[in-house]
Amino acid sequence: MKRFLTPCLTLLALASPAISQSLTLPPSGDNQHSEVSQQIGLVSVEITYNSPNVHAPDGTDRKGKIWGELVPYGLVNLGFGSCGDQCPWRGGSNQNTTFAVDHDVVVQGKPLAAGTYGLHFIPGKEEWTIVFSHNSTAWGSFFYDAKEDALRVTAKPVESAYREFLTYEFVDRQPATATVEMEWENLALPWKIEVPNADQLYVDNIRRELQNSQGFTWQNWAAAANFCLSHKIDLAQGLAWAQAAVDGPIAGQANFTTLSTLAALQEANGQVAESAKTLDLAINHPAAGAFDIHNAGRQLLAAKKTALGIKVLETNGKRFPGVWPTEVSLGRASAAAGKKDDALRHLKAALTQAPDEAAKKNVENLIAKVEKGEAID
Repeated sequence: MKRFLTPCLTLLALASPAISQSLTLPPSGDNQHSEVSQQIGLVSVEITYNSPNVHAPDGTDRKGKIWGELVPYGLVNLGFGSCGDQCPWRGGSNQNTTFAVDHDVVVQGKPLAAGTYGLHFIPGKEEWTIVFSHNSTAWGSFFYDAKEDALRVTAKPVESAYREFLTYEFVDRQPATATVEMEWENLALPWKIEVPNADQLYVDNIRRELQNSQGFTWQNWAAAANFCLSHKIDLAQGLAWAQAAVDGPIAGQANFTTLSTLAALQEANGQVAESAKTLDLAINHPAAGAFDIHNAGRQLLAAKKTALGIKVLETNGKRFPGVWPTEVSLGRASAAAGKKDDALRHLKAALTQAPDEAAKKNVENLIAKVEKGEAID
């Protein structure tokens, strides 16, 4: 018997750590774990919470008794923990509701550094305070300490459609901003998150990517340059990328796309004479097609660079005479120059060559505008 018991006791001793581990069971009160995440440009935002519902676990309907009763207004005493009578609401149920962001942001107009925060609320009838705490691992708000606050902001509650389950939702999403709402019962609390340097984050990320395999194609260098141009950010860097797209040692290639991009960045950096020379190279490059030249000329007209736009569109007549996009180009050039008869002649020629119904309709609209003496865009 002694020989039998000794190995059994040894096995039990070895197994005791495993026995002490907790089981995976449903969350307390059946308040299911929930997560919502959203990208704001390159910035990732995530809110993690447990979601109670209006009906209590025993089925009691608590509608009309959530705000000011189940969730009291102001700071209260929860009867447990260390927060005394200065306890906020946990913004959900069970453990901390957390707010995580991987870059610095601005919340309701105030800066918040990248990190993970415990998310708490101090509800009010007219205004709420949202609290971001450095303590994100506690259970609920029972151990809340104002000394651990990272940020406090205010927000106004609004009426909303009925929500049985407490929900966080990103209701407005823009390239550099998003509005998140806490929604429960017939109340919503919207608050705004901004990424003040969203475009610069892209530039910094592009710079890193171009040091990797992405830097082995001229298309990526041109796209990087165009990002700076279109977003009017770091134009000096955009010019350097545009130059690399043309003649970089690994991926550089002079063609219509790279040369026209370089011309635009040169102008944006005040290099007007160099820009004109580069644009001339672009529209006369063997790779430039009739559509390329037409689009370049239209963009110049749209930018109110009328004389240069007319010159570029007229280049189409020299390089690609008699074809549909060229006749449209010359019609636009003549209209911009105030030559109504020439404009109508070229546009009517284009009408007979229109490749499809949509193109035909577009030319008909241009003819109608010219005949009325209206400017064409």
